[in-house]
Amino acid sequence: MSTTKKIAGAVAAAALGATALAGCGSSDDSASGSGPTGGSGSKTVTLVSHDSFNASKDVLKEFTAETGYTVKVLKSGDAGAALNQEILTKGSPRGDVFFGVDNTLLSRALDNGLFTPYEAKGLGQVAADVQLDAGKHRVTPVDTGDICINYDKKYFADKKLAPPKTFDDLAKPAYKDLLVTENAATSSPGLGFLLGTVATYGEDGYQDYWKKLKDNGVKVVDGWEQAYNEEFSGSAGGKKAKADRPLVVSYASSPPVEVLYADPQPKTAPTGVATGTCFRQIEFAGLLDGAKNEAGGKALLDFLIGKKFQEDMPLNMFVSPVNKGAKVPDLFTKFGATVDKPTTVAPDEIAKNREQWVQSWSSLVVK
Repeated sequence: MSTTKKIAGAVAAAALGATALAGCGSSDDSASGSGPTGGSGSKTVTLVSHDSFNASKDVLKEFTAETGYTVKVLKSGDAGAALNQEILTKGSPRGDVFFGVDNTLLSRALDNGLFTPYEAKGLGQVAADVQLDAGKHRVTPVDTGDICINYDKKYFADKKLAPPKTFDDLAKPAYKDLLVTENAATSSPGLGFLLGTVATYGEDGYQDYWKKLKDNGVKVVDGWEQAYNEEFSGSAGGKKAKADRPLVVSYASSPPVEVLYADPQPKTAPTGVATGTCFRQIEFAGLLDGAKNEAGGKALLDFLIGKKFQEDMPLNMFVSPVNKGAKVPDLFTKFGATVDKPTTVAPDEIAKNREQWVQSWSSLVVK
């Protein structure tokens, strides 16, 4: 999913005058210690993920203490790129568990048979509405997040202009040349934003809506990092880059990051969220078919929905827990936006229409 850890890294980097995080590529991170990889007797369990995965070392060490397994994290670019690599290595996976496939891409993973069914322990504490594969347990829900328009509070205050609240507002002349979004064909938040417009305007209306956005000067870039850290004037990275777009497609949890990594921390977040523009994203993890350490993979899935990991996520990946008993940090709730009625699209509808929607969108907006 979630590019929200990139927000954290980019804000911290900007504060230090460093370069922003890379948007693609892969890396291996050992969560604790070292050990053999692969094999049924291995004490290492490999988690394949997008680049946004992040967890406290102490929490992963606790997993090791409880189970005897050390977690090795194999990061593989954004969510779409990571999933594509697993599809190409189907049956001979690079790891044991895959984390980061969301509801916009879930059908691709399931249709390709990437996962071995497993009903994780503690699933009873997970809200039923996020268990999209409850009957088969091929994937386990881990977190949720909302893709929403973020706005630069200072820009709108200086212009004495009310920030937009809804999708309709974004097409109004007052917001001409202010919005930057990610490419729906290459970016998870870009795709989520497109799906939000489909949910709002329907198959008969979303294309007309995007024609209006294009006429109103929407700018499209390849991915979240460029949109948020280079084009959006409200982010720490955008300020450094002298960005000139005060509206961006990001997350409802982006404002807490701008507070957490600022020095000194402000009393209010410099960015706001247009809660009438949000699309609900659900991230899943699954035991990869052909995993060499199946026992370790099952233990890790149990851990991912346990309270320790779930309570660690909000200020590391800036996503919301799915475990109903997990407590959320005050900073996350104070500065993040509460989205009571996010838009959604049923997974089977996404599966049936995603490619067509993206192709139509590309023809209208990009080409």
